[in-house]
Order: sequence, then C-alpha cells, then structure tokens
Amino acid sequence: MTVDDRYTVFGVYLSRPVADALEDHLYEEAGVLDLEGYFAETPDSVPAGDPGADVTDALVADAVEGFPALYDEGDFTAAEAVDHDGFDLVRLAAKPARAAELRDRFQAAATVRDVDLRTVQTAILAAALGVKPTAD
Repeated sequence: MTVDDRYTVFGVYLSRPVADALEDHLYEEAGVLDLEGYFAETPDSVPAGDPGADVTDALVADAVEGFPALYDEGDFTAAEAVDHDGFDLVRLAAKPARAAELRDRFQAAATVRDVDLRTVQTAILAAALGVKPTAD
C-alpha cells in the first residue's frame, strides 16, 4: 500500500457541542457509532476506503478549501470562552498533505488572533459543521 492509499490520523481539540456535531455527522455519513473510539486503536494512519476516514477527509478538504469563509464565520469569542477543561481531543483522518495544510492554517489563525489552537480548531470546525461552539 502506498502513502497515497493511506490517511494520516491527527488530533484536534473541540468543545463538546462541536465534537457531538462531528460524531452526528460521521454517523449520518458513514454509520460511525463512536467517534471517540473509532480511530483510538489507529497509531498514525488508516487505509483509504475506510468509511469514517473518507468522511473526515472530506470534512478536512472542505475546511481547507473554505478556510477563509469559515474563519470569517467562526465564533472565536464563544470558542475562547469554553473552559480549558471543556475541550475533547478528537482524532480525524485525512490525506497527509491535506492534514498538514489544515494544521498550518489552524496555527496561522491562532497566531493572527493570538489565541490557542483549541479555540481556533473549535471555531473553524463549528462553522464547518454549522453549529455553535458552546451549548448555550
């Protein structure tokens, strides 16, 4: 299997409402029942064709392509207000170059906004999933 046949698994920190929305999205699109456990046994990569990985790769692709609009739509104030213990580490899978590009964009946005990565990851992915970063 070549590198092109595998997805890189990487982590993002999301508020509970955004992680729940992502879990719902994976269930609807791929039948994944447990987001938290889905990639838990996966060390670094997963084969292309895995239903959950295909869905998270598509989400990452959309986030990379639409990043400027998602940045404008992102509720960074609400994401920044999430208690530091209120974030969950969620593992996603994406093509290696796509995962690296999204991580770079997250880092650049965190630098520009002078906030931590959890805030940026939550705000951007909340906008991508069409949910609020917080439960209120």
